Amino acid sequence: MALTAIGIRDFAIASGIELDLEPGFTVLTGETGAGKSIIVDALALLSGDRADSSSIRHGTGSAEINASFAVADSDDAQAWLADNALAEGGECVIRRVIQRDKPSRAFINGRPATVQMLRDLGDHLVDIHGQHEHQSLLRRSVQRQVLDDYAGLRPACERLRAAFDRYSALEARHQVLTGNGAERSAHLELLRYQLSELRSLDIKAGEYEELDQEQARLAHASDLIEGMRTALFELYDAEDQNLSGSLARHIGTLEKLSRFEPSLHGALELLNGALVQVNEAAGNLQQLLTRVDLDPQRLEWVQQRLSTLLDLGRKHRCAPEELPALLEQLQGELEAAETAGYDLDALRAQAAQAHEQYDALAAQVSRDRSSAASGLAAAVTAEMQGLGMQGGAFTVRVTRSDPAVPARHGLDQIEFYVSVNPGQPAQPLARVASGGELSRISLAIQVITAAVGRVPTLVFDEVDVGIGGRVAEIVGQKLRALGRTRQVLCVTHLPQVAAQGQHHLQVLKQGRTGVAVAVTPLGSGERVKEIARMLGGVEITDQTLAHAEDMLLRAAS
Repeated sequence: MALTAIGIRDFAIASGIELDLEPGFTVLTGETGAGKSIIVDALALLSGDRADSSSIRHGTGSAEINASFAVADSDDAQAWLADNALAEGGECVIRRVIQRDKPSRAFINGRPATVQMLRDLGDHLVDIHGQHEHQSLLRRSVQRQVLDDYAGLRPACERLRAAFDRYSALEARHQVLTGNGAERSAHLELLRYQLSELRSLDIKAGEYEELDQEQARLAHASDLIEGMRTALFELYDAEDQNLSGSLARHIGTLEKLSRFEPSLHGALELLNGALVQVNEAAGNLQQLLTRVDLDPQRLEWVQQRLSTLLDLGRKHRCAPEELPALLEQLQGELEAAETAGYDLDALRAQAAQAHEQYDALAAQVSRDRSSAASGLAAAVTAEMQGLGMQGGAFTVRVTRSDPAVPARHGLDQIEFYVSVNPGQPAQPLARVASGGELSRISLAIQVITAAVGRVPTLVFDEVDVGIGGRVAEIVGQKLRALGRTRQVLCVTHLPQVAAQGQHHLQVLKQGRTGVAVAVTPLGSGERVKEIARMLGGVEITDQTLAHAEDMLLRAAS
């Protein structure tokens, strides 16, 4: 499960939308011009799209969009949040505010974020298929990742990146130490500056983790205090009615009655135990309340300290909790460089060995990529035949980059090529003109790689453009199948696709002027009427309703 809820206020023609989302395949339908793509556009903004004040609803000064994502099952999203000190358990809340006369603002788990941070995190949470500018699949780096995941190369690629980092570090150090006097002096000066900066902050081992926990506690202090006070009041302090007093009264009544019914002793024993536990819980809450304070000044200091450590971690390309260890490492490097107590021959040998290890890993990864490319191409091509692109072909090109310039991803350049009609030359996927064709190619790739795909939520906006009949039903079946392993949202105008949805949201214009929009989950009876409307005709007849009901029954079977 990925996207769990979305809220939209004063965006486009939506005054207020609050939706809970379900796992599986969800369809969004509605009349032409009803605003079916509002959800898609809102998600695109939360994923880092450029904000435009023209998207603010007429007559209002700002628009706000927020979404909640369950990230417990997304290793990539959790790692990104942790690296950026934004982790909040298994949930991620993204919020964006667009204002007419001010720059837009963004927040991740309640903390300010840049648009670039939204883009980086969005790459791990949601992939929008339809509009070219939203398609992550158009980027070569993502195409390489798709091939690597399909080939089962994720562990090998991690080893390759580690080998590259080790080789690069050794090579850089060797070049500095064997360079001229000015280079060596500059290196020593840099080491001294970095050490001075780290020492001035006096970072303690485990400090970052402790501050992160304190920040969460202080940021939610008012909620903690209110929640504990309410619980304590109802458990123990309420004069008229509290749980402790109620238990005591019932125990007294039953003790008197137990003289006439000895079997009440079992219930009395349980109630006495509950009374003891309630009173102990009330005592614990009273103690905790003395330790939780609203301290905005302390919260501001903790947030500033966390921000400083996070910025320094980014500067040194390490996690903030690794800064104390980095200090020790830099101290050792400075001592070795100042005393010339290093062995250049040994360093040169280590760099050469690291380069050999990298070359060997890169060569193996390259062979595995080339081997998997043909299989991925054949599988996607086969899928395309049933998606309205008969005679179309998909190709994965693996070309070798300059061996003299190693990279973290290896020595290969990966690019997807496609020909959507027989006889047409294959072109890079990024040059496919039709949004509908691009969406269906993306669907084919997602179906083939469903088991290894990393992005948990997929959104299709133009997947059914230019198709109908049998092909439309196949597209719907593919989307439903994809919904078994991923969360899929699809904006559609075709009843064949809509009938395949496990969940159905209807978008309606409201008001006499039709300038407001609402999104409503449909039950089974309402779905029959909506599918019947989509089937067409001025008048919805009993026959149309029967046809709609049959489509839904066949889709669910």
